[in-house]
Amino acid sequence: MTYTKRLDGRKIEELRPMEAKAGVIPNANGSASFKIGKTWALAAVYGPREIYPKFLANPKKGIIRCHYSMMPFSGSGERIRPGKSRRSQEISMVMEKALEPVIDLYDFPNSAVDIFVELPQTDAGTRCAAISAAAIALADAGIPMTDMVSAVAVGQVDGTVVADLSYGEESYPAVVSDIPVAMLHNSKEISLLQMDGEISKEDLISSLELAKVATEKVYELQVKALKERFVKDNNHKNNHPEDN
Repeated sequence: MTYTKRLDGRKIEELRPMEAKAGVIPNANGSASFKIGKTWALAAVYGPREIYPKFLANPKKGIIRCHYSMMPFSGSGERIRPGKSRRSQEISMVMEKALEPVIDLYDFPNSAVDIFVELPQTDAGTRCAAISAAAIALADAGIPMTDMVSAVAVGQVDGTVVADLSYGEESYPAVVSDIPVAMLHNSKEISLLQMDGEISKEDLISSLELAKVATEKVYELQVKALKERFVKDNNHKNNHPEDN
């Protein structure tokens, strides 16, 4: 085992610096900004609203639709082609599966909640940042939720289990595994678990234990962003009663 010191000097359980803010897009029903390291996700929620095309409608409950995209110059490598790609469609589907367990849309049959996530800047952990941003935006929109979803990548680099792999660690010249995990806060149920690379059973168990700790840090930031939004809204109402 040679990977004993992380490339950016972090401890093995330490996440990159994070920032989160709710209510950043005025025309959306709910929105959020979520940054982790150099990865930045912006989420906007619209709905519940009438679904189109009609054949997608569910008469028993509403549905969610995720739309994930990276801006053309967001990556550190080659320019990303605009429009839908196989990767963006796959991550959109993964986001829906990660968020669906906590969203209660039984009061909104034949309707849809659309979640748009754009990434102006990317540097590892994009799908996890997108899910964390989307969860804040859903709460900001007042969509009924039974729990909060928080996501972060864990894994191992040359035998060392770490949290929140950086781009440099993902491409480290050794055996590396990158495991995006989304977790429900209260139940600790996993709503997303993917893996790229190789890992032993023991290291996988250790990674998932580390994910519990790491997603809790994301959760605390999500709640802080929503509380700040609530306080700001209340102050505005108190200071401008004529707007109410």
